[in-house]
Amino acid sequence: MTDQINRPAGEAGINRVVLAYSGGLDTSVILKWLQQTYNCEVVTFTADLGQGEELEPARAKAEMMGVKPEHIFVDDLREEFVRDYVFPMMRSNALYEGLYLLGTSIARPLIAKRQIEIAKMVGADAVSHGATGKGNDQVRFELGYYALSPDIKVIAPWREWDLTSRTRLIEFAEQHQIPVSKDKRGQAPFSTDANMLHTSSEGLVLENPWDEVPDYVYSRTVNPEDAPDTPEYITIDFERGDGVAINGEGMSPATLLSTLNEYGRRHGIGRLDLVENRFVGMKSRGMYETPGGTIYHLAHRGIEQLTLDRGAAHLKDELAPRYAELIYNGFWFSPEREMLQAAIDHSQEKVSGTVRLKLYKGGVYVVGRKSPNSLYSEKVVTFEDDQGAYDQRDAAGFIKLNALRLRLLGRRDQ
Repeated sequence: MTDQINRPAGEAGINRVVLAYSGGLDTSVILKWLQQTYNCEVVTFTADLGQGEELEPARAKAEMMGVKPEHIFVDDLREEFVRDYVFPMMRSNALYEGLYLLGTSIARPLIAKRQIEIAKMVGADAVSHGATGKGNDQVRFELGYYALSPDIKVIAPWREWDLTSRTRLIEFAEQHQIPVSKDKRGQAPFSTDANMLHTSSEGLVLENPWDEVPDYVYSRTVNPEDAPDTPEYITIDFERGDGVAINGEGMSPATLLSTLNEYGRRHGIGRLDLVENRFVGMKSRGMYETPGGTIYHLAHRGIEQLTLDRGAAHLKDELAPRYAELIYNGFWFSPEREMLQAAIDHSQEKVSGTVRLKLYKGGVYVVGRKSPNSLYSEKVVTFEDDQGAYDQRDAAGFIKLNALRLRLLGRRDQ
């Protein structure tokens, strides 16, 4: 492979770029490519979102590749991620296409936000990311960038360079003395993305939707068949729609989600094999593991069963798919998402109480719930003598009024 670089148009005026940097093969190649192609200074930003990896090697690798120490940012964003992004989303009960808990989608706006903050801090002309031209992440990152800094320049190397395969990336890395992890030298069986909420895997061994996901692809959960043979019971306390304690022990948002992840891992909870519709138009098959998020989602619905009025609950269920689609497509910073969030947050004012859950071999079951704000009246609903709390004769007029139009239709059409 030659050292010839195909320089994209529009590179003039780029002196400093903030790169979303993981330290892996792709973004390390991008770092060197930016330095060469744009003859610019690169600032690296690595976000700790609870992906479970040691991030200091990314700092060392960036410094080795010529990035100034003061221009290497490794930020712990775990609490902000769960408090300001995951929990607000969970209040909505959002599921993309009825199943996906949006683990990758919800991380992108926070990364974009912090990247823009750093760009302003260091006086950068542009920002860059490692998302490919086929996926959703390029859209999510860039919609975030433009919402927060409308005139920022964005460099998306996968849409510009001619390094079109992993083999070409490795060749480029070796040519420029970029360390390559040994496990990247062979053909990786699949690609992954991870944060505190979930791990996603896609590609290669997962590309045929008829083939079952191999068990070795799963990294966050034990096989449900191998999970404990004894159920485990836990409680989650909620205040105003957000989880605040597990088994009576108060916890910060990130600690609470991390603790639920461990429960979910042990019991094989939160696996999802999904063929989804990407925003860019194609279908893709992915495997998602969301152990703690799955538990949390069902617990939140459990406490809403007691505390939300029927009208509010049903309206929320109508709004949730629209909200989920906005998150999936990258419109976190849009006015319509903020409008929906305001309505959702208002609905959560009385969503406080405790949910008891049973965890068993991949399943999560709500087995109890209680709340000081409960709308459930045992006195009204009882099959025993309600002592006048509900007059069953009232139902006759209710039914007749609702049946009126049906009876008129029936008479006309006989």
